[in-house]
Amino acid sequence: GNSLISLRSTVSCSNSSIQRLESNSSIHKHLISKITATGPISVAEYMREALTNPVAGYYVKNDMLGAGGDFITSPEISQIFGELLGVWCVSEWMAAGKSNTFQLVELGPGRGSLASDILRVFSQLKTVLGETDISVHLVEVSPKLSQFQAECLTGDNTQPNDGDQPVYRSGTTRTGLPISWYRRIEDIPRGFSVFLAHEFFDAIPIHKFQRTEKGWREVMVDIDPESPGKLRFVVSHSPTLASSILIQKDENRQHVEVCPEGGVIVQKLANRIAEDGGAALIVDYGHDGTKTDTFRGFKGHQLHNVLEAPGMADLTADVDISYLRKMTGNEVTCLGPITQRSFLKNMGIDSRLQVLLRNCHDPSTRAQLIHSYDMLINPEKMGHRFQFFSLLNRGRLAQYRGMQKNTAPLPVAGFAELDMQ
Repeated sequence: GNSLISLRSTVSCSNSSIQRLESNSSIHKHLISKITATGPISVAEYMREALTNPVAGYYVKNDMLGAGGDFITSPEISQIFGELLGVWCVSEWMAAGKSNTFQLVELGPGRGSLASDILRVFSQLKTVLGETDISVHLVEVSPKLSQFQAECLTGDNTQPNDGDQPVYRSGTTRTGLPISWYRRIEDIPRGFSVFLAHEFFDAIPIHKFQRTEKGWREVMVDIDPESPGKLRFVVSHSPTLASSILIQKDENRQHVEVCPEGGVIVQKLANRIAEDGGAALIVDYGHDGTKTDTFRGFKGHQLHNVLEAPGMADLTADVDISYLRKMTGNEVTCLGPITQRSFLKNMGIDSRLQVLLRNCHDPSTRAQLIHSYDMLINPEKMGHRFQFFSLLNRGRLAQYRGMQKNTAPLPVAGFAELDMQ
């Protein structure tokens, strides 16, 4: 029979409520009938159905962000986070030669709070940005979330566009900049761009592989023969197309998660940065090719069994940054990963917090600021969970290439300590 892979998970619901959720889940029924008809499916296919099924996918029908939803992201916790990323964007634009057009592109912008904080910084730095032609471009597949973003960033000053046009919504931000929404990166106009992907790559479907005596085998999702309404993980008997092509030759882990779609996206970013100039900043739960089994579910801020009630919970996997780096080829310069704590400290979060505290006399707001700061940089909280990884145009650091390593600090904000003069 198929050998089972044990699943580490904590289920906070009682069995009866799980049963009820499952009977309500059209995705669950759809998956059961699909597996019955054609056999086990890959973890990537399971994840894709659960998250982005057009009728009942988690991202399509839910507002899952914030205190009432299933997870809270850094921008929701503190404005300081977004402000420092805004400073990073402007600093990279300046270092790359102050292009006269500047596209801010965010992939999967959540509720829009990160973009909102960044745009506030752009307004404050009007004198630095001068006459630059700045525009905002959001890549978002969820129609529901695009409405939240429009409300947050424009006060609902947007028009939905007809039919299958590449730009499906457009308008003007509260700060007076043109803003457009797209379903795909390819549809964004070419030009100097700073790309941001905050908690974007962790929701892209992964394939899971297990090393066996017979070589690499793919982990699949199958129906549990003991209880036909339930799903379980099994290891494929023979190689699959994915297990034949996605494992790196020098792989020494016993269990690996690979995100080919994430690799394709990073290639598209690298290609644009190489040809049009710009930079990308990827911020996510991540590791540099060391972790193995990180696939997990969240529901109501609690860990949730990934195979129960598909479409009702957020599914995520840590981003393998070593894989993204390999997929960029040699088109761009890669920096990082470094921890969120290091990046924010390098960006001057400590002095920014002091300024905000000096200007704030309300005790509860002060307490909130200090709590947010701690959430962001405490190694036990988000400080070490999140990694920052950047792609830069190869010309950006050309003059530093000839230098001996360690003789000059890297002149890229966030990846080296800022000289605060």
